[in-house]
Amino acid sequence: MFIREMSKNDCIALIAEQRLARLACAKDNIPYVIPIYYALHGNRLYAFSMPGKKIEILRSNPRVCLQIDRYGDNHHWMSVVVDANFTELPDDEASRPERMQAWSLLAQHFDWWEPGALSPTQEPPRSSSTHIFFALDIIDVSGVEAENDDGGPEA
Repeated sequence: MFIREMSKNDCIALIAEQRLARLACAKDNIPYVIPIYYALHGNRLYAFSMPGKKIEILRSNPRVCLQIDRYGDNHHWMSVVVDANFTELPDDEASRPERMQAWSLLAQHFDWWEPGALSPTQEPPRSSSTHIFFALDIIDVSGVEAENDDGGPEA
């Protein structure tokens, strides 16, 4: 088996192909890692959450890191790390078009709201919505890929 660095284009292709990531954030030098579903659009990853520890941490420290993986047969795998910056999409008129875009992209999968919690209603009330949509602006990507060096099954 050999491991090679992935090109930026290969990293972006993997990010676009997948939708589950491990999001790492930190507060007071204490890391916190959780799974999230995301949707890629341009240089942004969109995600959804309910209020809680993750959102509190992201609001206090917007720098995050994501790990996105794909596993195959015979020791073939890819792993991409994304450095990003958190931006909350508030439930207001100015952010409404981007929130709806995020919702539309995420909703292309029937279980898009997992593990974020509850599925929002079609038109969340503007003054009382607890559903939090956010964007992760990609700063940098890097990745590695492993595969068999002989092209055949491992002995």
